[in-house]
Amino acid sequence: MGHPTLEFSDCYLDSPDFRENLKCYEQELERTSKFLKEVIKDGNSVINAIKAYSVAVQKFSQTLGVFQFDFIGDSLTDDEINIAQSFQEFSGLLQEVEHDRMMLVQNASDLLIKPLEKFRKEQLGATKEKRKKFEKESEKYYSQLDKHLNLSSKKKETQLQEADELLEKERVNFYESSVEYVYQIHQVQDRKKFDVVEPVLAFLQSIVTLNNLTVEMTQDFMPYKQELQLSLQNTRNHYESTCEEIEELMNRMKHRSQIEKMQSFLPMEGYLYCQEKWALGMSWVKYYCKYHKEDKVLVMIPCEQKTTTKQGLMQLTLITCHRRKTDSIDKRFCFDVETIERLALSEGDRKLWMEAMDGKEPVMELNEIGFKFVRKCINYIETKGAKQEGVYRTVGSNIQVQKLLNAFFDSANPGDDDLHRSDLDVKTVTSALKFYLRSLSEPLMTHGLHRELICAAKSDNLDFRISEIHSLTYKLPEKNREMLEMLIKHLVNLSKENLMTPSNMAVIFGPTLMRAQEETVAAMLDIKFQSIVVEILIEEHKKVRRSSLEECMDWVGVNYIFKLQLHFQLSTFDYNSIMILVHGIFSNYN
Repeated sequence: MGHPTLEFSDCYLDSPDFRENLKCYEQELERTSKFLKEVIKDGNSVINAIKAYSVAVQKFSQTLGVFQFDFIGDSLTDDEINIAQSFQEFSGLLQEVEHDRMMLVQNASDLLIKPLEKFRKEQLGATKEKRKKFEKESEKYYSQLDKHLNLSSKKKETQLQEADELLEKERVNFYESSVEYVYQIHQVQDRKKFDVVEPVLAFLQSIVTLNNLTVEMTQDFMPYKQELQLSLQNTRNHYESTCEEIEELMNRMKHRSQIEKMQSFLPMEGYLYCQEKWALGMSWVKYYCKYHKEDKVLVMIPCEQKTTTKQGLMQLTLITCHRRKTDSIDKRFCFDVETIERLALSEGDRKLWMEAMDGKEPVMELNEIGFKFVRKCINYIETKGAKQEGVYRTVGSNIQVQKLLNAFFDSANPGDDDLHRSDLDVKTVTSALKFYLRSLSEPLMTHGLHRELICAAKSDNLDFRISEIHSLTYKLPEKNREMLEMLIKHLVNLSKENLMTPSNMAVIFGPTLMRAQEETVAAMLDIKFQSIVVEILIEEHKKVRRSSLEECMDWVGVNYIFKLQLHFQLSTFDYNSIMILVHGIFSNYN
């Protein structure tokens, strides 16, 4: 359905597959740029040619009808599906009202042309600049690398060190430009969902509402417009909630410690040079290699950095691997594999290949003190902040939040802190509650159920989506489920009195309750589906309580019916009588 996710970690390896994926994104951006030019051109035709208005609108509607959005990931939310179908809906509307068009919207240029021109110049223009920088740094790095690898080991040590430092500098510059380019591509891919659709939506609305001959059509258009605006706002909210996190991930991926961590990943993979013998001599051939330690298989893909076609791969079974001393060959970083010489890119790279061929401390726990803390926070928020606008959107002072947490979780007197003291405010308590939930050693809805919950949220069938998410919540450990029910009940209470909708609260609590096990771009793009899970739990909370009766039947049967058998000394029971009794017990239990 969509393009493969571009991970920041792929920038470091710079594999042929990464370049191929990058090419797909570049083609999509070119297609988007051409599409925007067409929309702007057609929009100007509508504004400037009243006599040719009907023809221009028809062409415009055809342009919209042909275009299809490409999204990142393997599934779309309902909002994204709505957005993806929006241009087709617009096209159908224009075709219906084309014969009634007699007036031109006076402010059409401000509504349509300027925002799209701004998007093209600022967003697509910035992407082109990042691409030029990436290509430039790529050319510089691989040019320097070729020179570096041809240096003789007989050079002076100072010259070799200078060459190493220069190569490392070029590597860092290339890696940073690659990461920034990938980041900019993700920004444009996400922003175009609303930055391109919103101007068109505004333009169409002005045409529809200001046309005296289409009043009835305008009234019919309003429900869809409101639904699309809600989808756009939800998409914008998801974008804003993940944008900062993706940027932080990008910055972390630039850090040297993260680069060293990626170097330690298995299976080992990267570029190697192989010395091959020919009739007229020997030459070094570049390969992209992957080593699978379990099978001792070295996969070698012949490649050149600028090649546009995929070449066949080779698979070698490793027998021995040992370092080649520099006095036996006029190259550095060499090691022998089955008598064939391989040349690594650097000393560190050589060590990694040689080694290959032969994680966050929990801060909070889901325990009795944690339950006590959450209950006190909920009581405080519902008492003092239930009617406060955006109660969970407002962020408290980090100093005050840490002070509250340190006081409450003090090992000497845990849980004794009074939240109703005068120096606390609502935003400090809400921030502390979110911090506690984010800092659990495992997210409340567990890593084990994360993928199943995300898959359920991606289902096209709404009824299945709801039932499956509810079913999965009963697979949670008892403490997790108890805490989740307490939180959902709290959010339901707030949604009845506060201006925050279930959707808004889900955007905040989705990533908090369903933190992914590994921070990747793909995981962050799934945050919107995490929000869907929490939104369903809030909006459909009554179904959870209804279905919980069936879940507790086994427990009730073992702990109560058996006791009744002993008490009344009965060997058999009337089933209907037992069911009435069970319902009564469960009602009291709730």
